[in-house]
Amino acid sequence: MTKPNVLREMSDEQLEHELRETQRALFKVRCQSATERNDTPSNVRKLRQIVARVKTIQRERQIAAGSGS
Repeated sequence: MTKPNVLREMSDEQLEHELRETQRALFKVRCQSATERNDTPSNVRKLRQIVARVKTIQRERQIAAGSGS
């Protein structure tokens, strides 16, 4: 699980990459769940939390930069 402090230390490009990779992994896990091949159903929740953390940090940076709308 990716900690918020580790994510905050990343650059904007690294955060974008992390978001894309996590969303890809989430898609794969959801497909596995749909076909009943998912060994660990808790992965869906963990990946969704990581996506939410990354998006929250991106939004915080956007607000701090002054383009809040």
